[in-house]
Amino acid sequence: MKKCNCDFIIVGAGMSGSVLAEQIATKLKKKVLILEKRNHIGGNCYDYIDEQTKIRINKYGAHLFHTKSKKVWTYINKFCDWDRYDHCVISYVDNKFVPIPANIKTVNTLLNENIVDEKDMKIWLKKNQKKYKKIRNSEQMAKSRMGTKLYNLLVKDYTYKQWNKYPSELDPSVTARIPVRTTHDARYFSDKYQALPNKGYTYFFKQLLKNKNIKIKLNTNFLEFKKKYDLTNITIIFTGPIDHYFSDIGYEKLEYRSINFITERYKNMNYYQPNSVVNYPEKKYSFTRIVEYKHFLNQKSDHTIITKEITTDKGEPYYPVNTPRNFNLYEKYKKLAKKEEKNNIFFLGRLANYKYINMDEAILNALNFFNKKLK
Repeated sequence: MKKCNCDFIIVGAGMSGSVLAEQIATKLKKKVLILEKRNHIGGNCYDYIDEQTKIRINKYGAHLFHTKSKKVWTYINKFCDWDRYDHCVISYVDNKFVPIPANIKTVNTLLNENIVDEKDMKIWLKKNQKKYKKIRNSEQMAKSRMGTKLYNLLVKDYTYKQWNKYPSELDPSVTARIPVRTTHDARYFSDKYQALPNKGYTYFFKQLLKNKNIKIKLNTNFLEFKKKYDLTNITIIFTGPIDHYFSDIGYEKLEYRSINFITERYKNMNYYQPNSVVNYPEKKYSFTRIVEYKHFLNQKSDHTIITKEITTDKGEPYYPVNTPRNFNLYEKYKKLAKKEEKNNIFFLGRLANYKYINMDEAILNALNFFNKKLK
């Protein structure tokens, strides 16, 4: 077998793997080889300039950076400049555009209420929120936060389109991520730091990995790679789907949701829709949302480009499906992963840990992993 000339192998050039590679190369001065199955770095954050419209778009759906962590904010600003961007989402329901998360305007518009201020909104919520002794699923979680009326309009069918399961079939954590505003605040996130890299995510990743100790092999499948190379005394960090790594064990596969992206270009059009992201929770629409990238950082073009997103069970794994069956199955894989640590093989990231995490969480997890396990 061929000798692999490196100290660490990181499988996956997404956020978790790239941050960890930077830390190893910079602080330990060790050689890192990144193996990436795709033909680009950056994982799902990868973006590029559309040739026809000259608009920067994300290949795998909109990515909006936000964090409360000063540590994470300081870290990412070492590699590029970030421009403030307060993300807003609207939902198209009953032929009306309303803010998401639900706020005073959402309730007044959809339910013909006349809520004036935060005090009124809190009274309305208290009156409409369902009470449960113990919240057991995402339907109960959503109803406990926003009440049945908003749940039926905004959450129930949208969740089914997103997960191919109704909220009653999903863990409470799925809808626990949906906030409800008691004010007129229309921002999707309330974090202190909200921004986009002003030269794009791909540029950020290029700067992150700009180290002589880091080598990258694209279009490379790790499971095939390790058949050809001697990986003795090399520490391996796997950031892909954990069940793919253990595919020869014979366990059932974990469930993931993927996305079909349908791109449409409109020549000589200023904007297609009134906002960067518009959700479509009603069943009559096959897609969950439409993203118009021109809105991000006020990009200039005579044309526009939109992407409709349809979630599916087939394709690239994006989102772990939070059901009791998958949680129990993951625990089996987790035990196998723990045993692999004796062989200096570790598992890191959303897919490896079978958990939905935001970009800032991925960065913080990678920094903490480096300090606890490798430093």
